[in-house]
Amino acid sequence: MRRKKDKILSLEDFKELNYGKVGTEKRDQLEKGYEDFRIGALIHEARLEKGLTQEELAQKIGSTKSYISKIENNVKEVRLSTLKRIIELGLDGHLQLSIKF
Repeated sequence: MRRKKDKILSLEDFKELNYGKVGTEKRDQLEKGYEDFRIGALIHEARLEKGLTQEELAQKIGSTKSYISKIENNVKEVRLSTLKRIIELGLDGHLQLSIKF
């Protein structure tokens, strides 16, 4: 791990210093939490770009405002089938998944 001259750590160095190397339990929990948060943040951002309220998005997919709020705020994990409904029915988008090794 390298520190820059001004002692500012990169994000990767910060995570390694505070959460351990990739593959350790503490680091894996951090990364999973980030991915869950990222999905909610992406939904939130896309909803705003479409000019929809949480209530309007919920109505389009047959859900509740409370459920959309919980997903966007990382209180509730979203099922793949629900994510697909949110993206395709609610946001008129297309869900693409990829697997990286």
